[in-house]
Amino acid sequence: MGDYDSRDNEEIFSKVLRAGRRTYFFDVRSTKAGDYYLTITESKKFTNDDGSFHFKKHKIYLYKEDFSGFTDILNEMTSYILQEKGEEVISDRHQSNYQRTEAVEDNDGTTDEADAPNAESFTNVNFEDI
Repeated sequence: MGDYDSRDNEEIFSKVLRAGRRTYFFDVRSTKAGDYYLTITESKKFTNDDGSFHFKKHKIYLYKEDFSGFTDILNEMTSYILQEKGEEVISDRHQSNYQRTEAVEDNDGTTDEADAPNAESFTNVNFEDI
């Protein structure tokens, strides 16, 4: 990998995104040559039969020369998904307390959700089903 050090070097700047059983860590690190790169780590919590838990982690290393292409494709893919499937998480429909919101047709002929789901519909979510 050239100048890139695969060890976890000193973290320069970090952000954390908690998302249910998954946590995403974004860390700016330094190469041996003093340049910066980004690591994105997904950590997923699993519960063992005895009630204890463990984590599985997956890490991506992203270097400056790949930022533009990576960002372009990520934006294209996320836009495509939202355009094709909307922002509603389909697995939410399988929750026992799911309530479908009414669809309303806009003047431009597109259909939007009339009301966002209320906070009540997000209680008692079992992330094991996702």
